Amino acid sequence: MADLGTERTLRFAPSGGPFSKLAMTQYSAVVSMRLRLVANSFRTASGAVEFSARAVSSFIYGMIGVGLGVGAGASTYLLAQHHHLHLLALEFWTLFVLWQAISIVLASFLEQFDFSNLLRFPVNFGSFLLLHLVSGLIDVSTLAGCLACLGILIGMTLVRPELFVVTLAALAGFAAFNILLVRAIFAWLDRWLARRRSREIVSAVFLLSMLSLQLLNPAIRNENWNPTEHARETTRHGEGNGEPSWLGTVLRVQAWLPGGLPAGAIESAADGSAAVEAGSLSLLGLYALAAGGLLCIRLRAEYRGESLGEAPSGKAQARRDEGWLVSGSGPISAQIEKELRVMLRSMTQIYAIGVPPIMVVIIASLFRNGASLAHRSFQVALPVCVAYGLLGFTQLIYNNLGAEGKGIQMLFLFPVSLRRILLAKNLFHGALYLGVAIVSGALASLRIGTPDPAVVAMTLAWLAFALPANLAAGNLLSVLMAYRVNLGRLGRQSGSQANALLSMLIQTTILGAGAGVVGLCTMFDQMWLAVPSLLALAVVAVGSWLLVLKQIDSLAYHRRDALIGKLARVE
Repeated sequence: MADLGTERTLRFAPSGGPFSKLAMTQYSAVVSMRLRLVANSFRTASGAVEFSARAVSSFIYGMIGVGLGVGAGASTYLLAQHHHLHLLALEFWTLFVLWQAISIVLASFLEQFDFSNLLRFPVNFGSFLLLHLVSGLIDVSTLAGCLACLGILIGMTLVRPELFVVTLAALAGFAAFNILLVRAIFAWLDRWLARRRSREIVSAVFLLSMLSLQLLNPAIRNENWNPTEHARETTRHGEGNGEPSWLGTVLRVQAWLPGGLPAGAIESAADGSAAVEAGSLSLLGLYALAAGGLLCIRLRAEYRGESLGEAPSGKAQARRDEGWLVSGSGPISAQIEKELRVMLRSMTQIYAIGVPPIMVVIIASLFRNGASLAHRSFQVALPVCVAYGLLGFTQLIYNNLGAEGKGIQMLFLFPVSLRRILLAKNLFHGALYLGVAIVSGALASLRIGTPDPAVVAMTLAWLAFALPANLAAGNLLSVLMAYRVNLGRLGRQSGSQANALLSMLIQTTILGAGAGVVGLCTMFDQMWLAVPSLLALAVVAVGSWLLVLKQIDSLAYHRRDALIGKLARVE
């Protein structure tokens, strides 16, 4: 106790800036730790498979980023060559939406390191903030976005080399804003999703916002719109350009937003408007500072030890609901009850399952708008929309033990076989799967009209094949490649790359099998053959599911130590 105030203790205090000697030592320790984790992973077969899956997924995401960069560069080259720089705003807005969408869609599929674990060590806030930002530089969205920005820079420089400096400055500000915005969104979402009341508010606002987006479709594309009558009306009112009145307002507003500012700066530099160029770059920098400020506010609270738990306070004790939501008795009913309660209290799972059916309305609208071009593609709109609406079940089915956490130890202590527990999970997930499929089909039918009975039968037959096939593969991957899931966080999940890669591969195979059967039957004008063919595949899938359930006990107990080590570890 006498040494608490000595120089030896003060020497390790979290003092100095993010580039002090102590901070540099800490950065070196973090890098050494990560390298050591990679090296130690090769000591086990599962670790080697995990590293191989991470390498394959990195290659796939890298190719996607390269393709995005080539496309952005080619479009910029054509716009600059044909003197259409005013259309750069459309490209920047598309890149902005993709940057944010990729980060959210892939949040649950990528392994991320949570640097909040370093707060148990003497890390100053500057070092903590810098580590958090650097970790965001290796995200898929950041790499893809930066490659797209590089493509834009190359495409612009090849045609207009005198705009290199302003294009580089605009792209740097645009990239900095998106990187900081992605990190801020995840930080604040984790904060809001950690408390039940804020979860309910955020979910309600989000769902209402997504539903409100559907009102844009009739506003943008009115099927009763007559071009001749519209031109006559606009001429009568002095608007002979044929553009809707709201379009000018949208164009003026977007020029002041982050997606339009870099395009405005490049266009102003091409026109010789130095004042407008400087103003656009300065405002873009202010947007980046605002996003960084929001991130700093959230990380400062986390650095100071803010607790995100929902423990009842001393002033008011939360009322406990003793009633059962599922009637019945026995371990299967109890497990279904538990899964239902976890689902209702987890905004991340509701988000993953609820968003794809909402987006089905947009997908169905695209089929509806292009129905006159290809009637055959219109016929398969229903199964495509249903398949898209079920994408949110990937993590739920293929890692059905991930939410157990430390409770996995209790599953091996209960006098109940793990086969019954997984059967209960499968029954719950299967019922939810069919419910979401029905909702997706109903929403698609509202947009594309009543489908043919043959298409409905074909979709039901594919569901009969896809559901047991997904459940069988999901049970195997849940035991062989399980990883812990934090139900209170949308990002920073310590996921398994091997699980994510194999689950996406299996999903693609199931979709490809259905598409192959339907394609062959359509090619020979025998659409009705698709139903018995898919039902035959369904019989094989059901047999595989039952066989996996029969062998799952011995497999799980053989991997009991590995499962407990993966799911019960302290993070």
